[in-house]
Amino acid sequence: MRKYVPKDNVQKKAYYTDRYHVVPTVPQYEVEAGSHFAEVLSALGDVVITSSLQLGQLVIHISPEDNFSVMKTLKEACGYKQCSEQSAVDYLAKDNEFELFWQLLNVDVAKRVRVVCRLENGSAIESIEPLFKSANFAEREMFDMFGIKVNNHPFLKRILMPDDWEGHPLLKTYPLHGDEFASWYEVDKIFGKEYRDIIGPENRDPGKIDIKDTKRFSRVGYEVPFGAEYNVDKEVPVEYSETALVNYNKKTSKQLDERR
Repeated sequence: MRKYVPKDNVQKKAYYTDRYHVVPTVPQYEVEAGSHFAEVLSALGDVVITSSLQLGQLVIHISPEDNFSVMKTLKEACGYKQCSEQSAVDYLAKDNEFELFWQLLNVDVAKRVRVVCRLENGSAIESIEPLFKSANFAEREMFDMFGIKVNNHPFLKRILMPDDWEGHPLLKTYPLHGDEFASWYEVDKIFGKEYRDIIGPENRDPGKIDIKDTKRFSRVGYEVPFGAEYNVDKEVPVEYSETALVNYNKKTSKQLDERR
């Protein structure tokens, strides 16, 4: 694994060149008077900083301190009772801020609202778990992947990475293959740091597949016992389990034979 080099200036580099297709910006439209979304904006009042229609859904920008009150109004007064998604986008290098968003659904009228706010790095957001139970895991993932703290969450701890993991993998400054801590994590955890020179760092290259590694990689029909001699030409019959409903070992089903 190559030596880790800090990538704090990664966002200052050019994002696109002539090699890549640049996706055009989604068109934004004003909310029509008398529409369902106009009623939603009226119920929210002055807490909405900006609003627009994008891809048939309402997008509103609010201040981070208003997130709980806005969610409560959308749920209780406007019928948006499902929070289908919640996460963040890293804009730290550019603005020292995260962009947080919540995707809400009103199943009665089949309408969606996207709530967006900017949160300064190091600040915390209020949990909406009392309003939407689905926010429990989403807020834990946001804390785990971005390091964003959520006030009044019932159980705010990592959800994907180990509790003792260092760093937050979805930050744009986090290396794609992990840093030096990641390369030694399993060796230190399982064997101890004294075995570093014996085992070596973890290979975190996702493109590397050793076809002869019969313990971690297998080809169906060509498996061999671990440690046995590898033979690419020797095919092993594949047997599947039989259940009370389906016999997976049969080449054709009874229903298919009757159709023929």
